[in-house]
Amino acid sequence: MTSEEFEKLADKAVKGLPKFFKNKMQNIVVVVAGSPDRAQERRFGRGLLGLYEGVPLLDRGTYYSGAMPDKITIFQKNIEAQCHDPEELEGEVRHVVMHEIAHHFGMTDEELKAKGLY
Repeated sequence: MTSEEFEKLADKAVKGLPKFFKNKMQNIVVVVAGSPDRAQERRFGRGLLGLYEGVPLLDRGTYYSGAMPDKITIFQKNIEAQCHDPEELEGEVRHVVMHEIAHHFGMTDEELKAKGLY
């Protein structure tokens, strides 16, 4: 899959988020990278599918202003390596985007499951 096609999947996943998330997302950007860089691999492992870097909404206080956007990176090659067909790939991208967005809201995987979002 080309990087442009993969970026469209990631964009579709963001647009498909529940309104609760979309309406409350603040100062955040979602990007696609081929693979994690060396520092990311050392810290999180070689199979990293996505990464949230930022300050979760629950941790933002009155000091939080003028900050650079939080960043969610989705790693194309690692996700593609786990998927066997286009449907599985689209589902995994959606899952990874939701997982990383949950970090932005300070939510755990268990909370996402309990709310029926996984």
